[in-house]
Amino acid sequence: MSLQCPRCHSPKVASFHHAMKIGAAIGTVSGAARGVSAALTGGQAGALIGSIAGPVGIMLGSVSGAILGGLAGGVGGCTLGAQLGESLDRHVLAHNLCLLCGHRFNLPTSKQPPSL
Repeated sequence: MSLQCPRCHSPKVASFHHAMKIGAAIGTVSGAARGVSAALTGGQAGALIGSIAGPVGIMLGSVSGAILGGLAGGVGGCTLGAQLGESLDRHVLAHNLCLLCGHRFNLPTSKQPPSL
């Protein structure tokens, strides 16, 4: 079933996902920062253990931990931010635009019939 305008019933509808894009961007940046922070904190313990391998082991352990922590945190933050943004787009913001009459609207909420 395609999306139709509730006012003129036209199937020509554009959907905008502004909150999802913004939420994904903010989530990526904050998740990456949190991941790097946690990795650097954990890198201190890794540096202590890596001191057995010498200065090269300390440096490689800290840098690779920060990079991997940043990537993992960025992916998790992006996913969470995109889900929050999609929820805002779907239920709060009028993110659908009819290309014929210019009416802006949300997706209808799915109501389940009462069970007897």
